[in-house]
Amino acid sequence: MNNKTIRTALISVFHKDGLEALLKKLHEEGVQFLSTGGTQAFIESLGYPCQKVEEVTTYPSILGGRVKTLHPKVFGGILGRRELEEDRKQMAKYEIPEIDLVVVDLYPFEQTVASGASEADIIEKIDIGGISLIRAGAKNFNDVVIIPSKEQYRPLLDILNAQGATTTLEQRRQFACQAFAVSSHYDTAIHSWFSGK
Repeated sequence: MNNKTIRTALISVFHKDGLEALLKKLHEEGVQFLSTGGTQAFIESLGYPCQKVEEVTTYPSILGGRVKTLHPKVFGGILGRRELEEDRKQMAKYEIPEIDLVVVDLYPFEQTVASGASEADIIEKIDIGGISLIRAGAKNFNDVVIIPSKEQYRPLLDILNAQGATTTLEQRRQFACQAFAVSSHYDTAIHSWFSGK
């Protein structure tokens, strides 16, 4: 089937502005939230239940926050191919939840460079988990909706308002296209900094 229903959303964003309306609509549609740190606190502050990623992975956020979502139970939930029986069996065996929507943005690398921050601060704004989530969600657009920046909140909200928590294959492909544009721009900015441009 080309149409997929969003049941579980992983939401982990640096910028919270503009997220509230999207969360409200997703909650109204019965979507379950999974999140980390500040985003989880933000979601709960709005009165919505939200499961901690740490409860799924059984690992805390470690290494000063460098490793939060990098875990097979998270990435398996995004990359698992729903139409393949073998993938479904492995997901069941290892208790990997299906993740149907990923809403993520990236650490503000370019803004940090522009601010004249130290090299150490700039290095810490090289996003690892976020960029990996974006690529995973985009790769598995057959099953997953990827929202790679706050600029995509409104397009998703329009879809939710028009057709509920169901997306078409073409809609998911368009979000994946945007996701790779975000990823490409981000890596280009990092490369430019490293090469001294």
